[in-house]
Amino acid sequence: MKGFLEDANYSIGLLDEGATLADVIDNCIYEHTHTGKKAFYVGDLGKLVRNNIQWQNVMAPIKPFYPVKCNSTPGVLEILGTLGVGFACSSKSEMALVQDLGISPENIIYTNPCKQASQIKYAAKAGINIMTCDNDIELKKISRNHPNAKLLLHIATEDITAGEEMNMKFGTTLKNCRHLMECAKELGVQIVGVKFHVSGSCKDLQTYIHAISDARCVFDMAEEFGFKMNMLDIGGGFTGSELQLEEVNHVIRPLLDVYFPKESGVNVIAEPGCYYVSSAFTLAVNIIAKKTVEYDKLLPSGVEQTRNDDEPVFTYYINDGVYGSFASKLSEKLNAIPEVHKKYKEDEPLFASSLWGPSCDELDQIVENCLLPELSVGDWLIFDNMGSGTLGEQSTFNNYQRPLIYYMMSFSDWDEMQDAGIASDTLMKNFFFVPSCIQLGPEDRFSTAA
Repeated sequence: MKGFLEDANYSIGLLDEGATLADVIDNCIYEHTHTGKKAFYVGDLGKLVRNNIQWQNVMAPIKPFYPVKCNSTPGVLEILGTLGVGFACSSKSEMALVQDLGISPENIIYTNPCKQASQIKYAAKAGINIMTCDNDIELKKISRNHPNAKLLLHIATEDITAGEEMNMKFGTTLKNCRHLMECAKELGVQIVGVKFHVSGSCKDLQTYIHAISDARCVFDMAEEFGFKMNMLDIGGGFTGSELQLEEVNHVIRPLLDVYFPKESGVNVIAEPGCYYVSSAFTLAVNIIAKKTVEYDKLLPSGVEQTRNDDEPVFTYYINDGVYGSFASKLSEKLNAIPEVHKKYKEDEPLFASSLWGPSCDELDQIVENCLLPELSVGDWLIFDNMGSGTLGEQSTFNNYQRPLIYYMMSFSDWDEMQDAGIASDTLMKNFFFVPSCIQLGPEDRFSTAA
């Protein structure tokens, strides 16, 4: 199977009812153990189909616009495009990827808060008109390079929970919205709606209530300037949990019905990214080196030592790290939980361990402290929920090799697409049958030889 990220040609294995993703992982590990032990992903594209059905059941008629930067692999983009999902792009390359799928410009929004002039011109030439803006400098830049732009004013939300460090935030204040509308009027730029974003880490769903109320104020303000607003973007922050989705819907639905009823003509959209892809991808990595270290060097600062000095403590190095699939760990709190692939006894002793990437860089730490059975060089570790923020444009640090990708889908998910009439002939050409008794070898279609 072809699996490089930049390779537009790919295959999707249709799993027989007796075959599971765990079987696929087992067999891929068997093959890689004999051919080179590269890190690889297994992507369950059927998860995207199921998540889309869940979205329609809970959040309709809010239309999803998928942020391409979350996971820009061809299988993901083509499945989501087939499902009728729109796309939120942050760069020229992302816009080009989506355009190559034949997606209409009306289903693409340009969401980068700090746009390059050349990329604004590219959007203008491609007919991608809807884009976000949160300051007057950006507004003037857009007016010079895209005369047909239709802007969503990005307003700030208070979504930082207590105890968290405040990251760089984008979005303007209500007071500044009036100034931006005055500027837009002078420049002849259209303002068609409002965008806000609530972080997935935000625990207080009242943030949505304040944000929707603020959005309504901006809509009312726009009427004074003669702008006809018809779009509200409630952003991302959807974790992938059905419970969280229902909780958010329970909070926002009454306000949307009051402030933006159907008869108002306002289209409400959202940007669910990790919601679609996070749980769809599993990463398998190989241990390439091992060291025994002093226990006090492994412990986080402030943690009391309770261990027997005779017990060994291990540091393991794996063939993927923060300059690759774990890149999001550099900018956010990624909770990477390793699972040992090989079978071991329930009463087998566990040892304090840490996991590091292959770069030998001090930042390349994947897991600071965890308990694992003693492992050997060549053993495999599995990480679930690795589909978001890990499969976009990646670093070439230290000649990093991108993991291969194996796309899978169950027959039931494939039937769901067929029954809904959303499986294009082009997409169907990428499918092949995977029997319940999987036997992978160099000559099989699963071959990952570069």
